[in-house]
Order: sequence, then structure tokens, then C-alpha cells
Amino acid sequence: MGAEIFDWDEDNLRHIAEHGVTAEETEQVLLNDPADGGVQNHEGEERYVEVGITDALRVLVVITTNREDLIRVVTAYDASAALRDLYFRRKGQRP
Repeated sequence: MGAEIFDWDEDNLRHIAEHGVTAEETEQVLLNDPADGGVQNHEGEERYVEVGITDALRVLVVITTNREDLIRVVTAYDASAALRDLYFRRKGQRP
């Protein structure tokens, strides 16, 4: 999997930057075997919630949707302490 599978534009890049997150970090989370956080329905669009870790061990929540054959990041932000703990428990890891 490479960057060509992600749908990036100024809007979603700006939105995640408002949360202090980069495109590279979100891609790392999605490629590093994140924990499934379920599916949300937003105005008829399925959105997938993933909780995962960057290469620098930052735990993020990343919400995506599918657009044609691409993964579009809707938003990404730091996981709460409870979600970080849940992630590490599910993955059998410690920070």
C-alpha cells in the first residue's frame, strides 16, 4: 500500500492540520494494523473509525470513508487516554 491509495486535497489536509496531525501520520496509522473502532453513518455515508499508532508511537483516531477506489481521511486526532489504553490492550502492547 502506498500514498496513491489515499484521497488527499486541501480540505482534508487543512482539517487534520487543525488537529495537529499530518497526512503521513494518518497513513502510518492506517498501514500499521489499527484497531477497528466501528462504522458510523454520516448523512448516508459510511465512515470507518480506526485507532492506531504512528511510527513515532503517537496514538490517533482516524476516520475514513471510501471514495471510488481511494481511502479518504475525513478527520484524525489524538486518541483520548481511554482510547489509548483500549488500543494497547487490544494489541497486547505497552506504550
